[in-house]
Amino acid sequence: MQHHRTETHDTWLEREALAEAMIPLIGRLYRENNVVTSIHGRSLINKSTMNILKAHRFARRITTEELRLEDTAPLLQLLADLDLGAAAIDIGRLRFAYDRSGDGRTLEEFVRAELADIVGHGGRDERTSTDVVLYGFGRIGRLVARLLIEKAGGGHGLRLRAVVVRRGSDNDLAKRASLLRRDSVHGPFEGTIQVDEASNTITANGIRIQVIYSDDPGSIDYEAYGIHDAIVVDNTGRWRDADGLSQHLKSRGVAKVLLTAPGKGALKNIVHGINHHAIEDTDRIITAASCTTNAITPVLKAVNDRFGVIHGHVETVHSFTNDQNLIDNFHRGDRRGRSAALNMVLTETGAATAVAKALPELAGKLTGSSIRVPTPDVSIAILNLTLEHGTTKDEVNTYLREMSLHSGMRKQVDYIDSPEVVSTDFVGSRRTGIVDGLATIADGTYLVLYVWYDNEFGYSCQVVRVLEEMAAVHPPSYPVADLDVAVAAVP
Repeated sequence: MQHHRTETHDTWLEREALAEAMIPLIGRLYRENNVVTSIHGRSLINKSTMNILKAHRFARRITTEELRLEDTAPLLQLLADLDLGAAAIDIGRLRFAYDRSGDGRTLEEFVRAELADIVGHGGRDERTSTDVVLYGFGRIGRLVARLLIEKAGGGHGLRLRAVVVRRGSDNDLAKRASLLRRDSVHGPFEGTIQVDEASNTITANGIRIQVIYSDDPGSIDYEAYGIHDAIVVDNTGRWRDADGLSQHLKSRGVAKVLLTAPGKGALKNIVHGINHHAIEDTDRIITAASCTTNAITPVLKAVNDRFGVIHGHVETVHSFTNDQNLIDNFHRGDRRGRSAALNMVLTETGAATAVAKALPELAGKLTGSSIRVPTPDVSIAILNLTLEHGTTKDEVNTYLREMSLHSGMRKQVDYIDSPEVVSTDFVGSRRTGIVDGLATIADGTYLVLYVWYDNEFGYSCQVVRVLEEMAAVHPPSYPVADLDVAVAAVP
């Protein structure tokens, strides 16, 4: 039988071949030069041919045209030939900048000028290394571990050194490693994991993680394990105030503490992209707020900056969490004792009021409540807002889409207008809130927005971003030139 290939299929095979050829270049830049490459915020590290093709197609949302591999392949080769120093380089934005403002220069002339500070630096990384300890190894702890391992690169920046847990069984170490290796929601770990029972260590993609068994945050000698000036990420939720969390600072080898939950009292609640500039070197304890606060605050800031928010109500439809019971049983919280797998459970949320800690201009303007539902991950927040300045559905959607693509909050806010998306489509999203444009309701000063969020993974990405701010280990990012599209504010 004779097989016929269509022109479309031939084109696909050519694009596939180009994507395959990019993989070793991406890996070489990462391993030898500490260069992390991405396309409009989508990391290319350790990605498959298909992932690379999808990332190029994703570019349509930014420039209205699919990014051509014929344009990015020579750009990647050029980056590899320039023997760069450590950096984060968005090749989608860099190519867009060249196409828009190349000024008749060749691609090499443009790139050499844009990356002049790191050309010929041979992988040199000016960042110091900061040790990180995960206190607790639950849903957020394990996802933060995956992200830190993914970002390990040449060993600079954040270094995951240890995990602290209470011993749960004789084969505790093997069980912990298995939970890191397999995840029912987020899929298998990308890489290899080895367990050494003799030394109580888990080695993941070459990163050696010491497992320490303790129930006392103030009595651990981290320095005995070679850990110094570490940031402890407390993801147990057991302590929420300065007094409780300061116990970590009594342990040798600890410099700072980050809580992965809303803090109480005067602790700084940080939502990256909003108030991370408030982090100071002298801060010993800060918090990364909650998943819902991280999801809604950037969207609320965008809306308030342009249209003004008089008041509003936030209703979250939230996936159940480990805090609830699988079947009916005693629970100290109201309603949470009823089966999470069988019921919608009306409960409270402090996210609406917590927004004000990161965005003081909204203090006293928001109320909130939550409904827990029988899904394991991904939630949606419904923002019912009264505005100072009226708008239309098209205007507010266009504005939020631009904010998701061309603003300082593009790592936090995303936008989608597909009529077919459902909650599972957002599992693994690295943005903290995705505006569902088709669901937007706008009638003058009355506005309702629907914001999806992966309450586990998206939040964990924010935790790592806050960690990088605390440790001051952000690599230089390119292109430096601001490509943001200006969006006029309402007078």
